[in-house]
Amino acid sequence: MKGESKAKQYRKSVWYEFWKQRSLQIFVLAGIVYILIFNYIPMFGLVIGFKDYKITSGIAGMISSPWVGFKHFTEFFTDYKFVELMRNTLLLSILKLICSFPIPIIFAIMLNEVRYEGTKKFIQTISYLPYFISWVIVAGLLRIIASDSGIINDILLSAGLIAAPLEFLTSPKFFYGMCILTAIWKDTGWWTIIFLAAITGVDPTMYEAASIDGATRIQKMKYITFPSIAGTVTVVLILALGNLLGGGLSGSNFEQSYLLGNAGNREVADIIQTYVMRIGLSQGRYSYATAVGMLQSVISVMLVYSSNFISKKISGDGLF
Repeated sequence: MKGESKAKQYRKSVWYEFWKQRSLQIFVLAGIVYILIFNYIPMFGLVIGFKDYKITSGIAGMISSPWVGFKHFTEFFTDYKFVELMRNTLLLSILKLICSFPIPIIFAIMLNEVRYEGTKKFIQTISYLPYFISWVIVAGLLRIIASDSGIINDILLSAGLIAAPLEFLTSPKFFYGMCILTAIWKDTGWWTIIFLAAITGVDPTMYEAASIDGATRIQKMKYITFPSIAGTVTVVLILALGNLLGGGLSGSNFEQSYLLGNAGNREVADIIQTYVMRIGLSQGRYSYATAVGMLQSVISVMLVYSSNFISKKISGDGLF
Protein backbone atom coordinates (compact mmCIF):
# COMPACT_ATOMS: atom_id res chain seq x y z
CA MET A 1 0.00 0.00 0.00
CA LYS A 2 2.85 2.35 0.85
CA GLY A 3 4.43 1.63 -2.53
CA GLU A 4 1.17 2.37 -4.33
CA SER A 5 0.74 5.69 -2.48
CA LYS A 6 4.28 6.71 -3.47
CA ALA A 7 3.51 5.87 -7.09
CA LYS A 8 0.34 7.97 -6.97
CA GLN A 9 2.22 10.86 -5.42
CA TYR A 10 4.86 10.59 -8.13
CA ARG A 11 2.23 10.60 -10.89
CA LYS A 12 0.52 13.59 -9.31
CA SER A 13 3.80 15.48 -9.09
CA VAL A 14 4.58 14.73 -12.74
CA TRP A 15 1.16 15.95 -13.89
CA TYR A 16 1.48 18.98 -11.61
CA GLU A 17 4.81 19.93 -13.17
CA PHE A 18 3.35 19.30 -16.62
CA TRP A 19 0.38 21.57 -15.89
CA LYS A 20 2.65 24.33 -14.56
CA GLN A 21 4.56 24.23 -17.85
CA ARG A 22 1.47 23.76 -20.04
CA SER A 23 2.22 26.76 -22.28
CA LEU A 24 5.68 25.38 -23.04
CA GLN A 25 4.38 21.83 -23.40
CA ILE A 26 1.89 23.02 -26.04
CA PHE A 27 4.80 24.30 -28.12
CA VAL A 28 6.57 20.95 -27.73
CA LEU A 29 3.38 19.08 -28.64
CA ALA A 30 2.96 21.22 -31.76
CA GLY A 31 6.50 20.31 -32.81
CA ILE A 32 5.86 16.60 -32.23
CA VAL A 33 2.63 16.74 -34.26
CA TYR A 34 4.48 18.54 -37.07
CA ILE A 35 7.21 15.89 -37.15
CA LEU A 36 4.66 13.07 -37.12
CA ILE A 37 2.63 14.54 -39.97
CA PHE A 38 5.44 15.66 -42.25
CA ASN A 39 8.29 13.28 -41.35
CA TYR A 40 6.94 9.95 -40.11
CA ILE A 41 3.54 9.45 -41.76
CA PRO A 42 4.93 10.12 -45.29
CA MET A 43 7.44 7.29 -44.72
CA PHE A 44 4.56 4.90 -45.37
CA GLY A 45 4.80 5.99 -49.01
CA LEU A 46 8.28 4.47 -49.30
CA VAL A 47 6.58 1.14 -49.88
CA ILE A 48 5.80 2.14 -53.47
CA GLY A 49 9.54 1.95 -54.19
CA PHE A 50 9.09 -1.83 -54.06
CA LYS A 51 5.83 -1.84 -56.04
CA ASP A 52 4.62 -1.05 -59.53
CA TYR A 53 2.50 1.90 -58.42
CA LYS A 54 0.28 3.96 -60.70
CA ILE A 55 -1.03 7.37 -59.65
CA THR A 56 -4.47 6.48 -61.02
CA SER A 57 -4.88 3.85 -58.30
CA GLY A 58 -4.81 6.54 -55.61
CA ILE A 59 -3.80 6.00 -51.99
CA ALA A 60 -5.28 2.50 -51.99
CA GLY A 61 -2.84 1.60 -54.75
CA MET A 62 0.04 1.82 -52.27
CA ILE A 63 -1.32 -1.38 -50.75
CA SER A 64 -2.93 -3.05 -53.75
CA SER A 65 -0.15 -2.46 -56.30
CA PRO A 66 1.87 -5.56 -57.24
CA TRP A 67 5.25 -6.13 -55.58
CA VAL A 68 8.29 -5.90 -57.86
CA GLY A 69 11.01 -6.21 -55.21
CA PHE A 70 14.28 -4.45 -56.11
CA LYS A 71 13.35 -3.95 -59.76
CA HIS A 72 13.50 -0.14 -59.63
CA PHE A 73 16.78 -0.14 -57.70
CA THR A 74 18.35 -2.46 -60.27
CA GLU A 75 17.05 -0.27 -63.08
CA PHE A 76 18.70 2.79 -61.56
CA PHE A 77 22.03 1.02 -61.06
CA THR A 78 22.01 -0.07 -64.70
CA ASP A 79 20.76 3.28 -66.05
CA TYR A 80 23.21 5.01 -68.39
CA LYS A 81 22.92 8.19 -66.31
CA PHE A 82 23.80 6.50 -63.00
CA VAL A 83 27.54 7.24 -63.16
CA GLU A 84 26.97 10.82 -64.32
CA LEU A 85 24.41 11.54 -61.60
CA MET A 86 26.57 10.08 -58.81
CA ARG A 87 29.64 11.91 -60.10
CA ASN A 88 27.87 15.27 -60.30
CA THR A 89 26.20 14.86 -56.89
CA LEU A 90 29.33 13.77 -55.05
CA LEU A 91 31.66 16.22 -56.79
CA LEU A 92 29.41 19.21 -56.08
CA SER A 93 28.91 18.20 -52.43
CA ILE A 94 32.58 17.41 -51.78
CA LEU A 95 33.78 20.66 -53.36
CA LYS A 96 31.28 22.67 -51.33
CA LEU A 97 32.24 20.83 -48.12
CA ILE A 98 35.99 21.31 -48.63
CA CYS A 99 35.68 24.97 -49.58
CA SER A 100 32.95 26.06 -47.16
CA PHE A 101 33.46 24.00 -43.98
CA PRO A 102 36.59 25.78 -42.62
CA ILE A 103 35.29 29.29 -43.35
CA PRO A 104 32.60 29.55 -40.60
CA ILE A 105 35.09 28.15 -38.05
CA ILE A 106 37.80 30.66 -38.96
CA PHE A 107 35.27 33.49 -39.19
CA ALA A 108 33.81 32.65 -35.75
CA ILE A 109 37.26 32.55 -34.13
CA MET A 110 38.23 35.87 -35.73
CA LEU A 111 34.89 37.46 -34.84
CA ASN A 112 35.36 36.37 -31.24
CA GLU A 113 38.57 38.42 -31.15
CA VAL A 114 36.77 41.67 -32.05
CA ARG A 115 36.94 43.79 -28.91
CA TYR A 116 34.11 46.26 -29.58
CA GLU A 117 30.76 44.58 -28.95
CA GLY A 118 28.85 46.91 -31.29
CA THR A 119 31.19 46.20 -34.20
CA LYS A 120 31.03 42.49 -33.45
CA LYS A 121 27.22 42.43 -33.51
CA PHE A 122 27.11 44.50 -36.70
CA ILE A 123 29.48 42.16 -38.55
CA GLN A 124 27.61 39.09 -37.30
CA THR A 125 24.24 40.51 -38.37
CA ILE A 126 25.49 41.44 -41.85
CA SER A 127 27.08 38.01 -42.28
CA TYR A 128 24.01 35.89 -41.51
CA LEU A 129 21.38 38.05 -43.27
CA PRO A 130 22.00 36.31 -46.65
CA TYR A 131 20.86 33.03 -45.06
CA PHE A 132 17.29 34.33 -45.06
CA ILE A 133 17.33 35.16 -48.77
CA SER A 134 15.58 32.53 -50.89
CA TRP A 135 17.65 30.58 -53.38
CA VAL A 136 15.17 31.72 -56.03
CA ILE A 137 16.16 35.35 -55.35
CA VAL A 138 19.86 34.43 -55.25
CA ALA A 139 19.57 32.72 -58.64
CA GLY A 140 17.69 35.73 -60.02
CA LEU A 141 20.38 38.12 -58.82
CA LEU A 142 23.07 35.89 -60.26
CA ARG A 143 21.33 35.89 -63.63
CA ILE A 144 21.38 39.68 -63.59
CA ILE A 145 24.99 40.28 -62.53
CA ALA A 146 26.58 37.27 -64.28
CA SER A 147 24.78 37.39 -67.63
CA ASP A 148 26.55 38.33 -70.86
CA SER A 149 25.56 41.96 -70.28
CA GLY A 150 25.87 41.79 -66.49
CA ILE A 151 28.09 43.86 -64.23
CA ILE A 152 30.78 41.17 -63.90
CA ASN A 153 31.34 40.92 -67.65
CA ASP A 154 31.16 44.72 -67.96
CA ILE A 155 33.94 45.15 -65.38
CA LEU A 156 36.13 42.48 -66.99
CA LEU A 157 35.61 43.94 -70.46
CA SER A 158 36.31 47.48 -69.25
CA ALA A 159 39.51 46.34 -67.57
CA GLY A 160 40.61 44.59 -70.74
CA LEU A 161 40.88 41.22 -69.00
CA ILE A 162 38.62 39.48 -71.53
CA ALA A 163 37.88 40.05 -75.21
CA ALA A 164 34.34 38.68 -75.17
CA PRO A 165 31.73 38.13 -72.42
CA LEU A 166 32.16 34.95 -70.41
CA GLU A 167 29.22 32.55 -70.32
CA PHE A 168 29.01 32.18 -66.54
CA LEU A 169 25.42 30.89 -66.60
CA THR A 170 25.61 28.37 -69.42
CA SER A 171 29.18 27.09 -69.47
CA PRO A 172 29.78 23.85 -67.48
CA LYS A 173 33.22 25.04 -66.32
CA PHE A 174 31.69 27.89 -64.28
CA PHE A 175 28.83 25.95 -62.68
CA TYR A 176 30.69 24.50 -59.68
CA GLY A 177 32.36 27.84 -58.96
CA MET A 178 29.01 29.65 -58.89
CA CYS A 179 27.50 27.03 -56.57
CA ILE A 180 30.43 27.15 -54.16
CA LEU A 181 30.65 30.94 -53.98
CA THR A 182 26.90 31.46 -53.55
CA ALA A 183 26.74 28.73 -50.88
CA ILE A 184 29.61 30.31 -48.93
CA TRP A 185 28.05 33.78 -49.18
CA LYS A 186 24.62 32.56 -48.15
CA ASP A 187 25.38 30.09 -45.34
CA THR A 188 28.66 31.13 -43.69
CA GLY A 189 27.05 33.60 -41.29
CA TRP A 190 24.45 31.08 -40.11
CA TRP A 191 26.97 28.39 -39.23
CA THR A 192 29.20 31.00 -37.61
CA ILE A 193 26.47 31.42 -34.97
CA ILE A 194 26.85 27.74 -34.03
CA PHE A 195 30.60 28.02 -33.55
CA LEU A 196 30.34 31.36 -31.73
CA ALA A 197 27.93 29.74 -29.29
CA ALA A 198 30.50 27.02 -28.66
CA ILE A 199 33.24 29.60 -28.13
CA THR A 200 31.20 31.38 -25.45
CA GLY A 201 31.41 28.17 -23.40
CA VAL A 202 35.20 28.36 -23.19
CA ASP A 203 36.44 29.07 -19.67
CA PRO A 204 37.71 32.73 -19.55
CA THR A 205 40.31 31.81 -16.94
CA MET A 206 42.17 29.84 -19.61
CA TYR A 207 42.69 33.04 -21.59
CA GLU A 208 43.74 34.90 -18.45
CA ALA A 209 46.29 32.22 -17.61
CA ALA A 210 47.60 32.30 -21.17
CA SER A 211 47.96 36.09 -21.02
CA ILE A 212 49.97 35.82 -17.81
CA ASP A 213 52.24 33.32 -19.56
CA GLY A 214 52.76 35.80 -22.39
CA ALA A 215 50.68 34.09 -25.08
CA THR A 216 49.77 36.14 -28.12
CA ARG A 217 46.23 36.35 -29.50
CA ILE A 218 47.15 34.00 -32.33
CA GLN A 219 48.49 31.47 -29.82
CA LYS A 220 45.29 31.75 -27.75
CA MET A 221 43.19 31.04 -30.83
CA LYS A 222 45.40 28.12 -31.81
CA TYR A 223 45.88 26.45 -28.43
CA ILE A 224 42.72 27.42 -26.51
CA THR A 225 39.81 28.50 -28.72
CA PHE A 226 40.02 25.90 -31.47
CA PRO A 227 40.74 22.87 -29.22
CA SER A 228 37.85 23.94 -26.97
CA ILE A 229 35.32 23.85 -29.82
CA ALA A 230 36.74 20.72 -31.46
CA GLY A 231 33.77 18.66 -30.20
CA THR A 232 31.27 21.02 -31.85
CA VAL A 233 33.31 21.03 -35.06
CA THR A 234 33.26 17.23 -35.06
CA VAL A 235 29.49 17.05 -34.61
CA VAL A 236 28.88 19.58 -37.39
CA LEU A 237 31.27 17.71 -39.69
CA ILE A 238 29.46 14.42 -39.05
CA LEU A 239 26.12 16.05 -39.87
CA ALA A 240 27.61 17.60 -43.00
CA LEU A 241 28.98 14.23 -44.14
CA GLY A 242 25.61 12.63 -43.46
CA ASN A 243 24.00 15.20 -45.73
CA LEU A 244 26.78 14.94 -48.29
CA LEU A 245 24.46 13.87 -51.11
CA GLY A 246 22.04 16.64 -50.22
CA GLY A 247 24.51 19.50 -50.11
CA GLY A 248 26.73 18.98 -47.08
CA LEU A 249 27.22 21.97 -44.81
CA SER A 250 26.49 24.76 -47.27
CA GLY A 251 23.50 25.26 -49.45
CA SER A 252 21.09 22.89 -51.10
CA ASN A 253 22.30 20.90 -54.08
CA PHE A 254 18.77 20.57 -55.42
CA GLU A 255 17.90 24.25 -55.34
CA GLN A 256 21.22 25.31 -56.81
CA SER A 257 21.20 22.67 -59.54
CA TYR A 258 17.55 23.22 -60.40
CA LEU A 259 17.74 27.03 -60.50
CA LEU A 260 21.21 27.43 -62.03
CA GLY A 261 21.08 24.37 -64.28
CA ASN A 262 20.11 24.68 -67.93
CA ALA A 263 20.63 22.97 -71.26
CA GLY A 264 24.12 24.42 -71.54
CA ASN A 265 25.51 23.08 -68.25
CA ARG A 266 23.23 20.07 -67.67
CA GLU A 267 26.12 17.63 -68.03
CA VAL A 268 27.47 18.85 -64.67
CA ALA A 269 24.31 20.35 -63.12
CA ASP A 270 22.09 17.26 -63.28
CA ILE A 271 22.19 15.50 -59.89
CA ILE A 272 20.18 12.79 -58.13
CA GLN A 273 17.60 15.19 -56.68
CA THR A 274 16.84 16.92 -60.00
CA TYR A 275 16.73 13.53 -61.70
CA VAL A 276 14.22 12.24 -59.14
CA MET A 277 11.99 15.29 -59.62
CA ARG A 278 12.16 15.05 -63.40
CA ILE A 279 11.47 11.31 -63.51
CA GLY A 280 8.84 11.37 -60.78
CA LEU A 281 6.80 14.47 -61.57
CA SER A 282 7.42 15.02 -65.27
CA GLN A 283 7.27 11.38 -66.38
CA GLY A 284 4.98 10.06 -63.66
CA ARG A 285 7.31 7.20 -62.64
CA TYR A 286 6.61 7.54 -58.93
CA SER A 287 7.81 4.08 -57.89
CA TYR A 288 11.12 4.48 -59.68
CA ALA A 289 11.65 8.00 -58.30
CA THR A 290 10.83 6.80 -54.77
CA ALA A 291 13.37 4.00 -55.07
CA VAL A 292 16.11 6.41 -56.20
CA GLY A 293 15.29 8.86 -53.41
CA MET A 294 15.27 6.04 -50.86
CA LEU A 295 18.69 4.91 -52.04
CA GLN A 296 20.07 8.39 -51.40
CA SER A 297 18.61 8.38 -47.87
CA VAL A 298 20.14 4.96 -47.12
CA ILE A 299 23.54 6.16 -48.29
CA SER A 300 23.20 9.28 -46.10
CA VAL A 301 22.44 7.16 -43.01
CA MET A 302 25.46 4.98 -43.75
CA LEU A 303 27.64 8.09 -44.08
CA VAL A 304 26.46 9.37 -40.69
CA TYR A 305 27.24 6.11 -38.90
CA SER A 306 30.56 5.56 -40.66
CA SER A 307 31.78 9.14 -40.10
CA ASN A 308 30.69 8.95 -36.45
CA PHE A 309 32.56 5.65 -36.02
CA ILE A 310 35.74 7.02 -37.62
CA SER A 311 35.53 10.21 -35.54
CA LYS A 312 35.23 8.25 -32.30
CA LYS A 313 38.19 6.08 -33.23
CA ILE A 314 40.40 9.04 -34.14
CA SER A 315 39.41 11.81 -31.71
CA GLY A 316 37.08 10.19 -29.20
CA ASP A 317 34.30 12.68 -30.08
CA GLY A 318 31.14 11.70 -31.88
CA LEU A 319 27.50 12.47 -32.44
CA PHE A 320 26.26 9.43 -30.52
